[in-house]
Amino acid sequence: MDEQIAGRFPVGQRLRVLDVGMGRGTQALRLARAGHSVTGLESDAELLGAAREALATEPEGIRERVRLIEGDGRETGVHFLPGSFDVVLCHGVLMYVEEPDPMLAGLARMLAPGGLLSLLVRNADALAMRPGLTGDFGAALAAFDTATYTNRHGLTVRADRLDALRATLAGIAAPLHAWYGVRVFTDNVADGTELPAGELERVLALEDRAGRTDPYRGIAALLHLCGVRG
Repeated sequence: MDEQIAGRFPVGQRLRVLDVGMGRGTQALRLARAGHSVTGLESDAELLGAAREALATEPEGIRERVRLIEGDGRETGVHFLPGSFDVVLCHGVLMYVEEPDPMLAGLARMLAPGGLLSLLVRNADALAMRPGLTGDFGAALAAFDTATYTNRHGLTVRADRLDALRATLAGIAAPLHAWYGVRVFTDNVADGTELPAGELERVLALEDRAGRTDPYRGIAALLHLCGVRG
């Protein structure tokens, strides 16, 4: 995100950011700390409460740059006018949406000309990797014939293919500008795993390099796609 924002907008410009399905507000707060005006949209009351609690611990200057709204990402037109934002984030949300194309079209309408649409999705072309690397070969074989999977919460959700999303973004006038792989080598690392500082730096450098490099980025667990509104 930092790289894409720096390459598209003037240094120091306070951007209008919409974070759809913001969860606990990690990205929203990070962008607010960077000086941007952020609106967070979240339909889960528990997650929204956690985001409000996190925001309450921030300095006043950051709190005043953040607005939190309870709402569904499929209904952005109810809450905002078209062209209201310079950046729209939708990270870790599309896997819970059965028909993502109408939602994506609505998100693109929220962007001002030249605005940036940032998506983080599960990679349907790599669904066999996680079970295969853990030795569940039956599940890995079955994963080739589906675009759904069971997530770590036990929910059956959907994944997206790069080529299909590329076509969708072109069709909603926010063509794909750049894409990255996320969690190439670390997808099977358990949550909460702690590494020594030096080792963590190497892991992050490895993931950053792999996420930009073919063929590694194509087998990442997640894809980060950046479209630009024409």
